[in-house]
Amino acid sequence: MNAITRRALLALGLSSALAAHASDAWPTKPIKWIVPYQAGTSPDQTVRVVADAMADVLKQTIVVENKPGVAGNLGAQAAARSAADGYTWVYSGSPMSTSMRMYKKPGFDVMKDFIHIGRIGTSDLTIVTAVGSPLKSMRDLIDISKREPGKLSYGTGGIGSPAHMGAELMLSTAGIEAVHVPYKGAAESANAAIGRQVEFTLAITSVVLPHIQSGKLVPLAITSPKRHPRLPNVPTLAEAGVPVELVSMGGLAVPAGTPQPVVKRIGEVLNKVLADPAVKTKLENMGGNITPSTPAEFTEGLRAEIALAERMMKAARLEAQ
Repeated sequence: MNAITRRALLALGLSSALAAHASDAWPTKPIKWIVPYQAGTSPDQTVRVVADAMADVLKQTIVVENKPGVAGNLGAQAAARSAADGYTWVYSGSPMSTSMRMYKKPGFDVMKDFIHIGRIGTSDLTIVTAVGSPLKSMRDLIDISKREPGKLSYGTGGIGSPAHMGAELMLSTAGIEAVHVPYKGAAESANAAIGRQVEFTLAITSVVLPHIQSGKLVPLAITSPKRHPRLPNVPTLAEAGVPVELVSMGGLAVPAGTPQPVVKRIGEVLNKVLADPAVKTKLENMGGNITPSTPAEFTEGLRAEIALAERMMKAARLEAQ
């Protein structure tokens, strides 16, 4: 073995030792978990439950920071620009994938700028309207829209959001039109329906579920392949005569370049808390479906969402913003 080879091996060994030491020491300071949506939205509520549980395991504070705007793009941009040291996380999900097609310049690349550690869960959407609305069913919505195209307006959590894409696909499939009114998040779009600022809203089920249970909103249909266990009397869109299915996903990601030992540790802790019955119960009570995954499964799921967004945009005749 010559001197150059020995130096190279020593350098490699030192590098590995330093990486291992950094992993053993991590975390030594509070962690920031960026949620690219408003406080009170389904992703925000989900992250706060998971963050509390992970903080207990890691013995370190996890600060949830809401950075809403442009369908989640602003928060994703901030996360992508953060140091790749394990101290900045981001809630990654379907909207980040949709933005790859919905926006000409989203400001980040969902596949290149992040390491997607694992999925937390999946969510369906519910079409809701205000109590007392003339829309008593999806049939009413379709009939009115066909008689008077463009008369009805609908709210979503923003341009390019799963709700927006799902709504446009639903309208296109049913052969009807409605005016889109984007809000800053699902909670705002739900309030818009309650206040009759729009005739109906598509929002993540976990956000509108409390309003349905309190009698403020009436559900017309749900976008999942089967009925929601907490809304057993609400038909799926397919059952209501509109063959459309839409389920969004969300999970945890870190900036690309984060040391692999740290990535591995985060993934281990994430899976541990998602297997905790108390955590699962809290998340399910909010209307979520807990579906942990491997990093590869989550990454491929997000990649597939990009292709799905492209198909939905073509079907709905939407152009990139």
